[in-house]
Amino acid sequence: MRVYVLLFNAGTENEGIHSLRLQGEDGAMRNVVLMFQEEDDATRFGVMLEAQDFPECTVTEIDEDEVKEFCDGAGYECKPVTSEMLLMPPETNLSEDEMDWNEEGREKDAGDRPQEDSSELDNIRRRLENLL
Repeated sequence: MRVYVLLFNAGTENEGIHSLRLQGEDGAMRNVVLMFQEEDDATRFGVMLEAQDFPECTVTEIDEDEVKEFCDGAGYECKPVTSEMLLMPPETNLSEDEMDWNEEGREKDAGDRPQEDSSELDNIRRRLENLL
């Protein structure tokens, strides 16, 4: 099955995939990649991210199994997003300084990222769980 994901710096050596960083029930942080079943839904989500001053992203069609394989290898989770779901980006995003990459192509050290406020992550997690 084909799905749509959001990529940053698409087609470059510094390509990155959009993910949400959430705190699991065990307290551990995890990254979740959204797999949109409809291109329009992915585009709409990307536009909402950009409205929150997130870098421009590219909606990319890819085989669902490839996304799952990537997520397994990177220690990420992936979640399907159907057209029946009303999905909104989190109210807060990581700043460019907190990302593993930036638009200029310089990779960041993942150890330099500060932890996000757990109450905000709990709020995001509850909203996502309500969608599933």
